[in-house]
Amino acid sequence: MMEILVIDGQGGGIGRSIIEAVKKEYPDIFIIAVGTNSAATQNMKKAGANAVATGENAIVYNAKNANLIVGPIGIVFGNSMYGEISPIMAQAISCSEAKKYLIPVSQCSGHVLGIEAKTIQEYIKEFIKLLK
Repeated sequence: MMEILVIDGQGGGIGRSIIEAVKKEYPDIFIIAVGTNSAATQNMKKAGANAVATGENAIVYNAKNANLIVGPIGIVFGNSMYGEISPIMAQAISCSEAKKYLIPVSQCSGHVLGIEAKTIQEYIKEFIKLLK
């Protein structure tokens, strides 16, 4: 069974949208949602994640075992997302053998050149198509 790790911080809105979209198309995919704070975790739990956890150790532990990791691009930059992503979290995600799908957001200091400007919902729809 495929296991997807969804990581988000701040309010967890992007993670929540990802989980809702995945569950709508693929209800049997096992989703672990890890928030950098409890508000983000609770938001993703409400969206239908199969398992939830919060914090640095949860990200480090679950990044090792996931088949796929998805979240805003800031999850691979230490001290991003207003300091919610520690360098240890970013390293664990970056070093994971999992396939990574990163959603560009304007609040992040890292930008990928050549990416078209789209809404978060458009990026999530693109991610859902890639799962097929």
